[in-house]
Amino acid sequence: MAVRAFRIEREIAQETLAHLAGIERSHIGKIERGEHMPTLVIILRIAEALNCEAARLIAETEKGLKSLRQATREQG
Repeated sequence: MAVRAFRIEREIAQETLAHLAGIERSHIGKIERGEHMPTLVIILRIAEALNCEAARLIAETEKGLKSLRQATREQG
């Protein structure tokens, strides 16, 4: 979710982000949908391509996961 939010905020297409990060576009899509957990190297490449710190990208991901867990608990 965080990768997608940063990408959209910066008005970068998935294909462009993939090219800048040196990975496949389909991989970016899987990461954004939560279907694939990227390695640290991939996180660093994506952060650099998005012109942000990897720590910020990870922190935003953590916040999103906490919110998702909390919403799931409240529904159950």
